[in-house]
Amino acid sequence: MVCLGNHCRSPLGAAALARHGPPGTEVRSAGLAGKHQGRPAHPAMIQAAALGYDLADHLGAQVTAQMLDWADLVLAMDSAVLTELRTLAGDRARPELRLYAEGRDVPDPWGQDADAFAACARLIEEAARQQSP
Repeated sequence: MVCLGNHCRSPLGAAALARHGPPGTEVRSAGLAGKHQGRPAHPAMIQAAALGYDLADHLGAQVTAQMLDWADLVLAMDSAVLTELRTLAGDRARPELRLYAEGRDVPDPWGQDADAFAACARLIEEAARQQSP
């Protein structure tokens, strides 16, 4: 699960997919930028995750080539992130790279109000229910 900073969308996306994915699915999250590396999820996303997800133990990570080698499937939260992931993946045979919410971006709520975070959380939850990794 990858977004820009691993601070808002991808922590919740990983938690949602871990809940709704096939049993035994291991899910990790990371961001393209290292700005929030080692930091907790955004407080507004923790609040929006009140759908029953606990993001309290999340610590931001930056995506690495080793993570891409580990993964079978990498889900990007938006098209810009997907483009960057394709560049980072280069000629690797795996992982499969695609959007988290099939056919659409999950808008980044960074810098917006609580309603934007809540809408983002609902979209992430809906998309997790539709994933079939």
